[in-house]
Amino acid sequence: MKTSITTLALALLAVIGIFTTAQAQNRVRTGIKGGLSASTLQFNEVDFSSRKERIGFHAGVFTQIPVGSAFAIQPELLFVNKGASSGYRTLGQDSRASFNLNYIDLPVLATLKLGDAVELQAGPYASYLLNSGVKNTGGILGTSVINFNSDQFNRLDYGLAGGLNVYFGQVLLGLRYTQGLQRIAKTTASQAVFSNAKNGVGLLSVGYSFN
Repeated sequence: MKTSITTLALALLAVIGIFTTAQAQNRVRTGIKGGLSASTLQFNEVDFSSRKERIGFHAGVFTQIPVGSAFAIQPELLFVNKGASSGYRTLGQDSRASFNLNYIDLPVLATLKLGDAVELQAGPYASYLLNSGVKNTGGILGTSVINFNSDQFNRLDYGLAGGLNVYFGQVLLGLRYTQGLQRIAKTTASQAVFSNAKNGVGLLSVGYSFN
């Protein structure tokens, strides 16, 4: 009798453990994230050369909604620095212009869970351009900041994103690349500089899940 009771008790504990683990794996996960962004654009090479990435930051929130034990959908809302910098020469003097484009990004990512700690993600994103500007260093203009009229650019952007998350408990480390499919230039003047350039951004994130 004692053996039977012990066996039943162990079986019950095992069932409770399995159920608890399944519930933990299938819970909705909400958190914050932020980190570095490295973005680039393709300039009209007639006017600009020696293009470099713009190093900025991103920050925002995410929610992960489970769909089964190994799959989830993760929408996010992020503020992201985008743009690029490039050298140019005018009146015999070298200068550098940094083009700054700041967006609100809304990615919706399919998430494949490889165990408890590793996730692969891919999906579309949409963006809204908040503001734009250019910082010039060197040359006859010296150091100056000019606010571009954002109407020179397409306010709405969209594209594809893919990356990897690794969780250490409730802390995550993420790596992602987003590629825009919409050209950023809208008017003839902005197209003369940016041609058919599209946003391309790499993101290195650190985050924290509240649950």
